[in-house]
Amino acid sequence: MDALIPRQDQWLRMEDASAIGAARRIATALASAGGFDDERTGRVGVAVSEAASNLVKHADAGTMLIRPHPEAATTIEIVCVDEGPGMADIVARTRDGYSTAGTLGIGLGAISRLTDAWDVDSRPGRGTVLSMSFHKPGSAAAGTRECGLYRPVGDEVACGDAFAVRDAGDTMTAIVCDGLGHGIAAAAASAEAVRVFRSFPDVSPGTVVTRVHEALGGTRGGAVAVVRVDRVSRKAVYAGVGNISGWIVRADGRQGMVSVPGIAGHRARGVREATYELPEHGVVVMHSDGLTDRWSLQSYPGLLTHTAPVLAGTLLRDWAVRRDDACVLVIRAER
Repeated sequence: MDALIPRQDQWLRMEDASAIGAARRIATALASAGGFDDERTGRVGVAVSEAASNLVKHADAGTMLIRPHPEAATTIEIVCVDEGPGMADIVARTRDGYSTAGTLGIGLGAISRLTDAWDVDSRPGRGTVLSMSFHKPGSAAAGTRECGLYRPVGDEVACGDAFAVRDAGDTMTAIVCDGLGHGIAAAAASAEAVRVFRSFPDVSPGTVVTRVHEALGGTRGGAVAVVRVDRVSRKAVYAGVGNISGWIVRADGRQGMVSVPGIAGHRARGVREATYELPEHGVVVMHSDGLTDRWSLQSYPGLLTHTAPVLAGTLLRDWAVRRDDACVLVIRAER
């Protein structure tokens, strides 16, 4: 793979028992590489094995993402997504010893103790999204206020969509880029956009987008958008070129954020910034056109109260319906 393309997230398909062992090996290897001691590495393995076992035995189209947190290498992040029967009674399943069909029997209650942070949303007939994270003791733990997820189209090795986040405490700045087309060349364009984003930490979203536009001239180009969320002033500043969708989501609906037409690296009609008010408990969502923009969180009562990984996992599962690379980024706006 081109050296310019960063490590790609891999979603494991939980289709048979062999996937359980594979998930455990990947998770424990990441824990060891991250400096976890043997006891904590074992906790990671047990929790991942239980989650993987549940996916294999109960879920439809179950997948699991295991990765170092994109912004904190000493945190391991796991997201499990399925289209299975769902669970009507989450409370019952958090009791120790609750088990069905031969799972390990430790239940979600034990998973909640083994992990440093976890969240789950399950809806009968729609499926379940479970997130877990583990961090090395003594290191700064990554939070669950933001989460970006992506996956390539079909059997492509590289995803042409990318994201990056910079958390400065009271402000959070993020980029989403959709490289034109898909595959290695698209991924290289997105990787260059992320490199430029990381190179200019103190400039405005509009300036970042302009510099990305200038830098992508030697690539396929793509759609790109940058947002800065200020949790003190309760404002979001947004700029974009092309068809990245940006939204401010609240309990009763959503508001679109505006990009200018064009393709970063090739043509853009004057990049400009817009400022938006952030409602209480509001959420910022950005995604590539691999997700249809017809989604609405109003069809998921209570989902807006969940962490960013569960929100992002739900949107990717249910609305990445186009045959294209897909990326979604969720930022919770509360302090």
